[in-house]
Amino acid sequence: TLLDALEAAPDAVAATGAFRLPVQLVLRPNAEFRGFAGTLASGTLAVDDEVVVAASGARSRVARILGPDGEQLRAEAGEALVVTLADEVDIARGDLLVPPQARPDFADQFTARLVWMAGEPCRAGRQYALRIGTRWVNASVTQIKHRLNVENLDHLAARELALNEIGLVDIATTAPVAFDRYADNRVTGAFILVDRLSNATVAAGMVEHPLRRATNVHVESALLDRTARAAQKGQVPQCVWFTGLSGSGKSSVAKALEQALHQAGRHTMLLDGDNLRHGLNRNLGFTETDRIENNRRAGEVAKLMTEAGLIVICAFISPFRADREMVRALFAPGEFVEVFMDTPLDECIRRDAKGLYAKALAGQIPNFTGVSSPYEPPEQPEVRLAFQPGTTDALARQVRQVAEALAR
Repeated sequence: TLLDALEAAPDAVAATGAFRLPVQLVLRPNAEFRGFAGTLASGTLAVDDEVVVAASGARSRVARILGPDGEQLRAEAGEALVVTLADEVDIARGDLLVPPQARPDFADQFTARLVWMAGEPCRAGRQYALRIGTRWVNASVTQIKHRLNVENLDHLAARELALNEIGLVDIATTAPVAFDRYADNRVTGAFILVDRLSNATVAAGMVEHPLRRATNVHVESALLDRTARAAQKGQVPQCVWFTGLSGSGKSSVAKALEQALHQAGRHTMLLDGDNLRHGLNRNLGFTETDRIENNRRAGEVAKLMTEAGLIVICAFISPFRADREMVRALFAPGEFVEVFMDTPLDECIRRDAKGLYAKALAGQIPNFTGVSSPYEPPEQPEVRLAFQPGTTDALARQVRQVAEALAR
């Protein structure tokens, strides 16, 4: 039948392209054997072929190829195999073996066509897990360039992508990844995005091209590291992140905590959401997209300050769990302490000295958390506090005890 013929037809791209072997598993049953298992994504591979690890540039030659039926001299696209190399090369799951004369792109930013498959819209700034080939890495959509009108293929301006919409986006990964353009290789040029909290696949993507700025910006090493800076101050750097509704008591307890630490000789810095919006984040509003970017910037600033050896105390509404987890991922275990000010909405409204809730309830303030914009409480914060007038110092002591225990 025609269907049988189509299924049996060779993949022209896979058959003619340069070989690509994504490493799915490193096999080491004993000290004498070290093999790299995977499915050949494209091209052909033969014994004695020269190979390069795309990420590190390390070179070697194919010593053996093991297939389902034993040793073989060559393999073609689509075959599952195990490869051993002539040299001891540092290779891990997620690496990509390629020929030296036809290397893929290797960058931490690229433009891609994205098909959004989640009910929650895609917004710039939110972090996801990205899988490309056999590699997992954290990534975020940094810019939505346009969405596609599927009726006439027009490009429409967009700040978000809704369910089943297709758009052109820029993506940044937390570490460089090896990839091909999707037009050149449909295996190493395709990826998915996965929600880090629910593990649901939220998007499928096709790489268009790497971003030029991704290849000419490098991390500059310093002569001093965070350990040396912290040792000079005699403390362990941490980020204590207060979250809760407006009026929940975040700023009050955060100020009391900083004062107590200062009196104890600690070096601290307090970052308050309102204060950052007067400077660093003055160009951001209160839409969900802007809130995501507001928290991303705050998290990066807090990270820089912990690199300086400081204890950073942050007081932000930070209403979305995904954004708080994105900030948490910037820090090592024990360095990020999430403090949830668990104050009911009715109590926050009752003690609202600024009259913000009254304006929000009257429709004068759009996108106000707790009224016209949701707040997602933490599920497992390091500290959960119930604020009441007169308990500020006691609550600050409670946070300090937990933070110091985690720092040990």
